Amino acid sequence: MIASLSGNVLKIEANALVIGVGGVGLRVLVPRTVLEDVGGVGRHMRLHTHLLVRETELTLYGFASEEDLQLFEVLLGVNGVGPKVALAILGTLSPELLKSAIVREETAVLQRVPGIGKKMAERIMFQLREKLDVSAQETAVGLVSDVDADVIDFLTGLGFSIVEAQAALQKLPRDVKAVDERVQLALQYLDQG
Repeated sequence: MIASLSGNVLKIEANALVIGVGGVGLRVLVPRTVLEDVGGVGRHMRLHTHLLVRETELTLYGFASEEDLQLFEVLLGVNGVGPKVALAILGTLSPELLKSAIVREETAVLQRVPGIGKKMAERIMFQLREKLDVSAQETAVGLVSDVDADVIDFLTGLGFSIVEAQAALQKLPRDVKAVDERVQLALQYLDQG
């Protein structure tokens, strides 16, 4: 019904944005990654949206990319995953990391998401393997290497978010292969940010 919206940010809440569209302020629940990129009240934003209709409420969910929106909708199809958990997954893991974890069957990656235990991680992994074309994804997206997984584990152990750790990894030169060197360069990048 509402595929996307575009307008100025009127208010930033803990898990939502109020966006002014045609004189109406629409409250849109968004993943943490979108909140981190807002930049402040008054900024113009375009979000891809999903409208969830229930008996007593209409809830609008917004995403920075169509890929995130599609992944959100796929996650809603998993038994036991509601919109709150789906948002938490997208706010914690990039689509690439999630798909990589599914291909590698690494439930520990999903367990990093607040509110997801071992059983739910296994259920999500099993059902997403069927719903996502991860075999084609394996060749299209470079999988997170074991070294990079170790770097992410180390950085998240220091208190950085997975999103911050992934951003740091993307800035690292590929010729640096050792875990300790990659961690050191990632920390230098994170100190600058």
